Amino acid sequence: MIKLMRLEWSKLKQKSVIGEVVVYPLILMFLPVFFIEGVSGDFGKSYAAVIELNSAIQVAFILFGASLINQVFIDEYKNKTISLSFRYPISRQKLFGAKILFIATFVFLLAMASYLLTGVATYVIDQVQPIINGNPTRSDLIMFFSQMIFHSLIITLISFIPLFYLGIWKRATIPTVICAIVLMQSNLASIFNLNLDLVLAVLCVLGILSILLSIMTAEKIGEI
Repeated sequence: MIKLMRLEWSKLKQKSVIGEVVVYPLILMFLPVFFIEGVSGDFGKSYAAVIELNSAIQVAFILFGASLINQVFIDEYKNKTISLSFRYPISRQKLFGAKILFIATFVFLLAMASYLLTGVATYVIDQVQPIINGNPTRSDLIMFFSQMIFHSLIITLISFIPLFYLGIWKRATIPTVICAIVLMQSNLASIFNLNLDLVLAVLCVLGILSILLSIMTAEKIGEI
């Protein structure tokens, strides 16, 4: 499986992906400070509030997941290179599983790294120029690291929602990106009087179903 995942990396437009890997965290790491200083000081009322803000910001990696789906699945179908992959002496289910695991690992690790980088950058800036009320407590640190892992997992699962229907079935690049952008608005659930935790849970289930359908139907999906 590791060899298959390495193979997926070698087939990517690596310069483009590396560019995204650098740009996403660089932009996100300064957003909490921007929101506190430029939007509303309420975001800086406590470190707990900043941690929640950080979690909301990281949903941008759902779009990164869509970018990987486009390259790992859709582009291969459009370029007909998927036919070569289907000739490997392995089942299509295992091949699709490796592709999905590659995307999931990439999105999860990058989201966690960005979450940590954003948190550290915000703390350092606050020490130089105080913008957040109070100091981080032990409970704040526990919440920060637990959300870093848990929320990164949520982002990873949600990013797979467009995989089966738009990515593998329809092989539609632009709709996949649009779907990801819409999913990024899930944090606005409270505005519509919806329970955010429930919305995220439903989206995670949809992401899991999309993954399962993609693997289960791998042998039945054509090459063209």
